[in-house]
Amino acid sequence: MRKTASSLSRVEVQKIGKVLVGGAVGELPTVLIGTIFYREHKIVKDHVRGVFDRAVAEKLIMQQDELSDATGIPCMVDVVGETPEALQKYIEFVSSITDSPILLNGPTADVRLKAFEYIVEIGIQDRIIYTSINYTVKEDETLKLKELGVRNILIQAFNPRNPWPRGSLEMVVGDGSRKGLLQYAHDAGATNILILAPVLDVPYIGVAATTLEILREKTSLPVGLAPCGVVAKWCVDTNQRGLREILTAGVLGYVQAMGANFIIYGSIRKAPKVFPVCALIDSMIAYSRRREGIRPLVKSHPIYKFLIRAR
Repeated sequence: MRKTASSLSRVEVQKIGKVLVGGAVGELPTVLIGTIFYREHKIVKDHVRGVFDRAVAEKLIMQQDELSDATGIPCMVDVVGETPEALQKYIEFVSSITDSPILLNGPTADVRLKAFEYIVEIGIQDRIIYTSINYTVKEDETLKLKELGVRNILIQAFNPRNPWPRGSLEMVVGDGSRKGLLQYAHDAGATNILILAPVLDVPYIGVAATTLEILREKTSLPVGLAPCGVVAKWCVDTNQRGLREILTAGVLGYVQAMGANFIIYGSIRKAPKVFPVCALIDSMIAYSRRREGIRPLVKSHPIYKFLIRAR
């Protein structure tokens, strides 16, 4: 069924650092987020102390920035750290290489909060996204974030008690018996809030797209997901590695058309295979939406910077 202007409802436009995210589908390009320093990332030599190959890391970050500039697709960096020491070192390094927004991504509240204290010390809160507030959140975490002056928060909508779209919505807005994660984010003082819909496996991507639509409609906040990892796993499990790039491109197109404002696409090294695909898809979406009175809000939109310039 063709999506209408109402079903692809407009959400808030938020400015995080230099990046605009949100709006109606077709107004702003999809924000692409590459992940670095994750558990399997071979450039990391010591995940506890945060020792890594700085030259390769810089090359990967700059490559994403260059692709962003060339295509008109905005980017962010998802920085994963397993300890406060490691996460602090990673953030210090990444923030010195790029002025793109950074997701501060730690496995526990303790790791995230200790690293965020360093963020406050160096004064870059405006482009740091606290990642994340999720179903494990406690009042102490939000109180500390309020004290530290957090500005940007990513909410993970996954609901372990009900993984379907209704469960994700209840996790975000509350269900009458439990305060929703959105209220926790507001209590923490966040001015910009992104919502990440869960993706459990390849078939679930369709469910995640429905979740995106519901969350857009009910919260009016930018929504996104991380669909590429399950595609890669499925290709390995079914011994079809040669299909990975083709299938990933198809999934990216699908979730963009379903209204994703941002996509965490996995390892930052995949940027050359992701940015051109998403730039073309965003261009097609923007052109189609013109018939419904929707126009790009920025002159750097891929329809101008990638599609027309490439002709």
